[in-house]
Parts: sequence; structure tokens; C-alpha cells
Amino acid sequence: MGLGGCIILIAVGAILTFATDWHMNGVNLDLVGVILMAVGLIGVSTFSSIARRRRVVVPPPATTVVEEERHVHHRPDAYGDGYRDGYGV
Repeated sequence: MGLGGCIILIAVGAILTFATDWHMNGVNLDLVGVILMAVGLIGVSTFSSIARRRRVVVPPPATTVVEEERHVHHRPDAYGDGYRDGYGV
């Protein structure tokens, strides 16, 4: 039973206990309403404790960053001394 079902049980129990004036032979509707509200409250507390356990935050595993050394192959230029133009820039 989910959270919605528990809330419906509480609502129906409250209606039977506080909002009805029906009298049935052999059935105490006030007691039935109180029982439904108690079952609904137990369900809400159980659902919330289970939901709290599911929401445990687990940090993601740390990833190892490996930097590879890149070998840059320079194209020999026409000047041979490392300057691209004749002005050293």
C-alpha cells in the first residue's frame, strides 16, 4: 500500500468517526473509523521509514584521472633556428 492509500484510510476513518450519525446493529462505526485511522497512520510511518532508507546518498566512486604525456612533433620550418618569420616573432 502506498502513501496515497494510507491517506485515504485516514480520511475514511475520520469521516466514519467524526462525520457520520449512522447506527448499525452489531457494528460500531466509531470504532471502525478509529481502526482505519490507526492502520493509516501505521502505514504512513512504515512508508516514510522505508522511503528514508531508500534515499541514502552514496557518493559516486572516485575516478582516477590519468594524464598521458603527449608527444608533439614539430614540423621543421624553413628557418631552422625556430623563428617563423625573419623578425623573431
